[in-house]
Amino acid sequence: MIQKAIVLGAGGFIGSHMVTNLKEKGYFVTAVDIKYPEFSESGADDFQILDLTDQNSFENLLKNNNDATEIYQYAADMGGAGFIFTGENDADIMHNSSLININLLKGVTKFFNLENVKIFYSSSACIYPEEIQSSNENISLREIDAYPANPDSEYGWEKLFSERLYLSYQKNYKMNIKIARFHNIYGPQGTWQGGREKAPAAVCRKISEAKDGGEIEIWGDGEQTRSFLYIEDCIEATKRLMDSEVNIPINIGSEEMVTINQLVNLVAKHANKKIAINHIDGPLGVRGRNSNNDLIREKLNWDYKFSLSEGIQKTYDWIDAQVTINKKHD
Repeated sequence: MIQKAIVLGAGGFIGSHMVTNLKEKGYFVTAVDIKYPEFSESGADDFQILDLTDQNSFENLLKNNNDATEIYQYAADMGGAGFIFTGENDADIMHNSSLININLLKGVTKFFNLENVKIFYSSSACIYPEEIQSSNENISLREIDAYPANPDSEYGWEKLFSERLYLSYQKNYKMNIKIARFHNIYGPQGTWQGGREKAPAAVCRKISEAKDGGEIEIWGDGEQTRSFLYIEDCIEATKRLMDSEVNIPINIGSEEMVTINQLVNLVAKHANKKIAINHIDGPLGVRGRNSNNDLIREKLNWDYKFSLSEGIQKTYDWIDAQVTINKKHD
């Protein structure tokens, strides 16, 4: 019997990669988003363009696909630091993302046999308290560090609220819920321009566009620290979580922490360019952040395979090709 899955947010970076992975495993995939994937054709069996903040549209989707055994929820109003930390998008972030999750859970309880479906929710490392991330030393974030809660953005607060929403439905309706706190997922086919791109993509684009010996702008002093997880590792960990008995929030990230300056130097090395950095004011987020993977190693026997160097090489090559294509079209 063919397994059926619904992927919400399938027009986005992680969601589109999950669709590809599920199709490779033989699933029938219903993909849903407000837009199609930007950089590749979707491999989904059925791709529906829907506004998931609209309850009626969402209920019709779930009613007509209530034989699915897995639901992957990536849909959210989101972006990189330039989108999240300016404060200009807070209302949309809180309203739209919360409404999507509320509509999903309400619809599943209405139309699904709850014993037959598992729901994956993509949370974020942004849920962790701001005050424990004020240093650029190795801030190794464990799942238990989430409380007392004090995320550094409304995006983080919405993600934390939605975690609690899913866990409440798990408790009251006996739903099978899986929650991952993603730590900076990157890779090919992700947003690389326009203001919503994450740091690895932004750095790759800037260096691709720069001449050898040129200069790029970086927000802050560049000594803020992060870890970045390559997309293939993220998809593998997510699928392993979905197939497990784990029903508590769990980190999915890399423990290879770097400063943003080091990230720039790594990308420049792969590009074979000498690049100077012009540090400018801009939205930064927390000073330091790194994943602690003790729990996922214990529960799922998972560890990331791609080093940052390996992942950046693949990502830079893809973004460099996109920059070249754009230049030809200009």
